[in-house]
Amino acid sequence: MILILQHNIMHKNKYVLITGASSGIGRACAVAFAQEGYHLIITARREDRLIILKDELEDKYNIIVLYYTFDVRDHDAVKDFASKLENLDIVPHILINNAGLAVSRNKIQEGIIEDWERMIDTNVKGLLYVSRYILPMMIKKNTGLVINIGSTAGHIIYPGGNVYHAAKYAVKALNEAMNLDLVDTNIKVCSIDPGAVETEFSLVRFKGDEANAKKVYEGYEALEASDIADIAVFVASRPARVNIQNLIVYPTAQRSVYVHKKDS
Repeated sequence: MILILQHNIMHKNKYVLITGASSGIGRACAVAFAQEGYHLIITARREDRLIILKDELEDKYNIIVLYYTFDVRDHDAVKDFASKLENLDIVPHILINNAGLAVSRNKIQEGIIEDWERMIDTNVKGLLYVSRYILPMMIKKNTGLVINIGSTAGHIIYPGGNVYHAAKYAVKALNEAMNLDLVDTNIKVCSIDPGAVETEFSLVRFKGDEANAKKVYEGYEALEASDIADIAVFVASRPARVNIQNLIVYPTAQRSVYVHKKDS
């Protein structure tokens, strides 16, 4: 309890904004930063999950948790959300662009256009929309950190990944561009790029097919969402002079596109 109080004093009035906070890495980041005493702004499409998370973290860590329900693909909704924060005079100290997904594993010549648009609109345009309206607020204060949750899919290609890879390569490029665009500020930008993390990621990719989603993580120990959240807290805790621009993290059983699975 004493430790929590000390953290609350250290991070008093500092907010962390997390997109896609209803599950997986986003939810784990919310828990990890709450433990550090940060106030939170959590966003996602699933309001019921956000309410549960808000109540849990406020009760446990004595912090403020604001939640907003919208889809990052909706430009007008993102703009309206940013306006609400401005009206409340709340500027995030840390922005975690986490909302993202993969859909299907079709070859390009067999691709489903709606799946392509969903991936590009969420992973790329959603990140851009949120950053476009939150960054000016942070720049006015000339302090803070942006963490873009990328993927090793933004560094290497595996069969059937095509458009998801393109989207995550775009996140990698945008992370580098943000660092250049913010070079005359004190705002730091980092991309955390995980390999296999056992979350709802594969369930979304296979459109609710639980059997196929389970197979992705069988025979080896994948990363957990909390592993990535711990890294995000580490990045945020570095001195002002330290800007970690990119971190790639795999489970021990994965090297590049190869995952070593034990015989069942």
